[in-house]
Amino acid sequence: MTAVIAAYESDSISRLLRTPTEECDVEWLREALQQAILIEIATIAPYSCALWSIDLTDDSEGDAARIRHDIREIIFDEMSHMGLVCNMLTTIGGTPLIAHEEVMPKYPGPLPGGVRPCIRAFLSGLSRDSLELFSEIEKPEIPIVSRMGLRAGETYTSIGIFYDKILEAFKKLPPEYITGERQVEFRLSSHGQGNDIVPLRDITAIEKAIEIIKEQGEGTSTSPENPFPGQAGELSHYYTFRQMFHGRKLVKNETTGKWEFTGPEIPLPRTHPAAVVPRGGWQNDPVNRPNADTQAVLNEFNETYTEMLTFLEGAWQSAEPISLIGQAIGAMGNMRSIASRIVVIPLPDGSGRTYCPEFLYRTN
Repeated sequence: MTAVIAAYESDSISRLLRTPTEECDVEWLREALQQAILIEIATIAPYSCALWSIDLTDDSEGDAARIRHDIREIIFDEMSHMGLVCNMLTTIGGTPLIAHEEVMPKYPGPLPGGVRPCIRAFLSGLSRDSLELFSEIEKPEIPIVSRMGLRAGETYTSIGIFYDKILEAFKKLPPEYITGERQVEFRLSSHGQGNDIVPLRDITAIEKAIEIIKEQGEGTSTSPENPFPGQAGELSHYYTFRQMFHGRKLVKNETTGKWEFTGPEIPLPRTHPAAVVPRGGWQNDPVNRPNADTQAVLNEFNETYTEMLTFLEGAWQSAEPISLIGQAIGAMGNMRSIASRIVVIPLPDGSGRTYCPEFLYRTN
């Protein structure tokens, strides 16, 4: 059964969250999980643009390498989260929609389904502005440090709250609805203890998967650390991005017991100054419209991105998913290589900024 198509720009998540728990049946759950897949996909493009903008020749006392490593590991976490949510959807008879124009992220623009409605996600190089965006995306309901209040008029629908509602719906679902069908299994534990994409054949496995997704992103109610790390002491996504933003390592004050951004400096690395991609791509910028050579490279990236999404969607429809997952990973490597050529091309406006990958889905 294919998931209900809910356009990326909609109020689906807000509506789903308003549904009384007793009315959250299997159809509600299939729609919610499709939206959760879109959330995980939506984070990968902004994080990747930031990563690829880092100047690979900058090794300022290892700081650049550490930041590259941290962002890269977060991207792998998000890919793992997407895989786990796809398994949640197929185990209850749904089929993930990943390569479809209606569900494609639109940048700059809101996150899918109306989650965190005051956020406007964008694609650009690594900067404090992009780190503020990433922090807002990953922000828990009640951060234990940097208690940023709600923005004026914001109704708080955090990603973590949405996953809590999904788990509630799973717990009230009759056990026979969890079939264990079309489960993709893929090892990614080299990037973190919870990163393997594993079969989800009962409520215990589903509850564990949701715990991993939430706590890798937000930490726990008592600690900013990632309980499922790749390395000891690794922070969850929100706090990793916050310490990059503040330029100071997050440490625990042994006197007060509070976590504070008072540790060693974390300077941002030298980057290629990739500018914010206009809505619909660079062709829509009359000042910085690409020439033929630049457009060819941008097109090459977009076509490879489309291939990657197609491989991923096919993996949850195939009897041989590992081959398709492998092809998707190969496409991701090609995207990185093409992006390295894009972020060094200067914009025609003389601003000193450079182009940034567009992440446009191609239908033909």
